[in-house]
Amino acid sequence: MDAARWPDVARGPRGSAVRTAVTRLIVRRALASLPLRVALGEAPATGEEGPLVRVHDPDAFFRRIGSDGLIGFGESYMAGEWDADDPVGALTVLACHLTALVPQPLQRLRGAWAHRRPSGQRNTLEGARENIHRHYDLSNELFALFLDRTMTYSSALFRKRPVTWSDLADAQHRKIDRLLDLAGVGEGTRLLEIGTGWGELALRAAARGARVVSVTLSQEQRELATARLAQAGYADRVSVELCDYRQVTGVHDAVVSVEMIEAVGEDYWPVYFDTLARLLVPGGRIALQAITMPHDRMRATRTTYTWIHKYIFPGGLIPSVEAIGQCAASAGLRVQENDGFGGHYAETLRLWRERFTDQPATVASLGFDAVFRRMWEFYLAYCEAGFRAGYLDVRQVLLTKDATSVQDGGVR
Repeated sequence: MDAARWPDVARGPRGSAVRTAVTRLIVRRALASLPLRVALGEAPATGEEGPLVRVHDPDAFFRRIGSDGLIGFGESYMAGEWDADDPVGALTVLACHLTALVPQPLQRLRGAWAHRRPSGQRNTLEGARENIHRHYDLSNELFALFLDRTMTYSSALFRKRPVTWSDLADAQHRKIDRLLDLAGVGEGTRLLEIGTGWGELALRAAARGARVVSVTLSQEQRELATARLAQAGYADRVSVELCDYRQVTGVHDAVVSVEMIEAVGEDYWPVYFDTLARLLVPGGRIALQAITMPHDRMRATRTTYTWIHKYIFPGGLIPSVEAIGQCAASAGLRVQENDGFGGHYAETLRLWRERFTDQPATVASLGFDAVFRRMWEFYLAYCEAGFRAGYLDVRQVLLTKDATSVQDGGVR
C-alpha cells in the first residue's frame, strides 16, 4: 500500500482501548439486531438471514470505527479488513436502519465524536476548483471504463425495469431529452448549462438548434467535451468555458444543470439560485436534476465530515426538496414540477459498479492501485444502497421566473 497516497488507511486504526471496547459492544449489538450474517475473524457467522459480512480483522475494524465512525468503516473496507458477499445488500440493510444503529442517548452526543468538515473544503471560487479537480480530473479514461458511450455521469431514466447494460445509453438520452423538454429548449434557444460533464447534453441541445454556453471547472471534462462536440459538427453552436457558475455573464432563455447542486455546498445555495435568476430572462425556465435526501437527515448531518467528503466528493452536501424550494423562492423562482425516480439511480449505479468491478486489470493499467479500486467499489455500492433504501432520491425540478420580473432594477 502506498502510505503517501493513503496515509490514514496505511497507518491503521487508532483510538483508546476503552473507546474501542465500547464501540465493539455497540456495533456488535447493532449488527445482531439486523438481517445480516456476520463472521468476526475465525468465528462462525451469527444470524440466520441476510447478506454475509466477513470481518477479517475485528480488532482493526472496531478500532477504526471507534476512532473515526463511518469514515473508519469505509477506510476499513479500503484496507481489506472486511468484505461482504453482497456489498450493496449489506449496505442497504445498514442504510435502512441507519437512525436506529446508535442508541438515542449516544446520538445526542454526536457532536463529540462526529468529525466536522474542514474549512479548506468550502466552495469559495478557489476551493470549488480544487474540489472539482479532485474528482472529475482523475482520468477521462477511468470514467470511460464504466460509463456508457454517452459519457453521462448522472442518473438515467429507464423505460422499464429490470434493465441491462444495453438499455443505458437510451435511458441517458431519455433523461437528457426530458430535461431539455422541461426547459423548453428548441430552435434558437439561448441555453446555459451549468456543469458540462463530457458534453452529451450540450450536444443534444445543439442538435435541437439551441445556442449553448456550457460551463465547467474540470479541465479534463472540457477537453473531451470540446472534442466530442467538434466531432459531431456542433463547435459553432456550443461554447464550453472553464468558468465558475458565479462568474457567468449574459442573459439566457433557459438553464439546465444536472446533479451539480450537490457540489455547491449549503453556504452557497442562496448564491447559486440568485445566480440562476440573474442569468435568466423573465419568463425563462430552469431544469435541474438533483440528488436529494430527507430534510431532517440533511439538517442532522449538514456539518458532518463523512467518508464521501474525504475520498469522493469534497465540499458537497446533498440538499432536501424543502431546501431547494426555499432557496429557489428566495431568489424569485417558482417550483412548477418536481418528479422523483430514485429507483432508476439504483439501477444506473448497479450497471456502473458491475462494469467497473469487471475490469480490475484495466483499472490497474491506468495507474490506479488496489486501494483505489476498493475505494471506488465501496463508493458505487454505498451510493446504490442509499437509493435502494430510499435514503436518497433523485429528482427533476422545473423552476420558472415570473415573466413580469425586471432586470436589476429590475430583474432578479
